[in-house]
Amino acid sequence: MKLCVASTNPAKTGAVASALEKLGIQAEINQQEAQSGVSAQPFSIEETKAGAINRAHHVLADCDAAIGLEGGVFELDGMMYLCNWGALVTSDGDVYVAGGAQVPLPAEIAMLLRAGEELGPVMDRYAQETGIRHHKGAIGILTAGKLNRVELFSQIVVLLFGQWQANSD
Repeated sequence: MKLCVASTNPAKTGAVASALEKLGIQAEINQQEAQSGVSAQPFSIEETKAGAINRAHHVLADCDAAIGLEGGVFELDGMMYLCNWGALVTSDGDVYVAGGAQVPLPAEIAMLLRAGEELGPVMDRYAQETGIRHHKGAIGILTAGKLNRVELFSQIVVLLFGQWQANSD
């Protein structure tokens, strides 16, 4: 199977590789940058999910399937939450989607996002680190390292492949 991944971000590509290994799936992986077609900082579940689907569609050419992964935030009951979505699009036109963990963001981070900043750079400053989005992600900071971005996205990829396999049987 030839699988396209709509990212060169090590957290996202590592998540796909980890999920495939866990599932025992052999695939030729082709990593490509892809535009999400949504805001640089998605601000709703719908926008985040759409970004994942758009990314997968953009890299599908010449692949059996493509995976798009997108992180975003959304408001609920006056609080801002982190969210993550994935999409698996097949060459047959099937689309599978799955979401990941949702956790509240500290008020000071939410305030900066509402003012127009993106989560990645805000989290870098908050944690006094660089490139958090490429490894532990906001989820790693918010869970004191108990779950990182690779693990979070890997769970989503497992959900995607599980749906695809369930539909293929």
